Amino acid sequence: MLELRDLSGGYGDGSVLNGLSLTVEEGQVVALLGRNGAGKTTTMRAIFNLLPQLTGSVTLRGESLRGLAPYEVSQRGVALVPQGRRIFPSLTVEENLLIGARPPRSDTNLRWTVDEIYSLFPVLRERGRVRGTLLSGGEQQMLTLARSLMTQPLLLLCDEPSEGLAPVMVDRVREVLQRLRAAGLSILLAEQNLDLALSVADVAYIIEEGRVIWHGTSAELLANEDVQATYLGIRIQED
Repeated sequence: MLELRDLSGGYGDGSVLNGLSLTVEEGQVVALLGRNGAGKTTTMRAIFNLLPQLTGSVTLRGESLRGLAPYEVSQRGVALVPQGRRIFPSLTVEENLLIGARPPRSDTNLRWTVDEIYSLFPVLRERGRVRGTLLSGGEQQMLTLARSLMTQPLLLLCDEPSEGLAPVMVDRVREVLQRLRAAGLSILLAEQNLDLALSVADVAYIIEEGRVIWHGTSAELLANEDVQATYLGIRIQED
């Protein structure tokens, strides 16, 4: 599905990515982990060609995304759930959903309509005519996820979707991501919440200073407390 090879680049004279490579297979959820400043958000931006300096290759289903404008990357089937939500606050929930809606794609069986979105996010149905400024942080995050799905993506990039959310809303994000995984949507998930990430991801990559320093299955990372402590500064216990 998505293949990044030897990505290097950054902003100005600084290099944030330093030879980063990773793969997201069809229908797979891949967690991108690392401390703050490791390069997770920059990796997402690199996929959309938003770095002023970038070398390496980015391919989606074997076709290069390098050199495309961000809207063209989106048209190819990549959707971003940005860090910090960034909804249109003056628009209602339903207007936010419709503003970027695209017709179903012929190269995937997934179809996202407003009714299907409301089935996945019942709170948005209840708040359909409410403007974004009146939504809670958790509701805004649900709307951001939902709006991205309305673009009919092949691949969903989620950048810190649990950031700043109450535990009950983190659980809701987990549930939604698990349902999207079950539906067969490919997802690249950048996340600080290790428990959340490993509960939905098939594979995990840990990056530091813009390069991969460990990768393996989520089960392998869950069982390896030394890797958790050394590279992520945290340990989680298996149930």
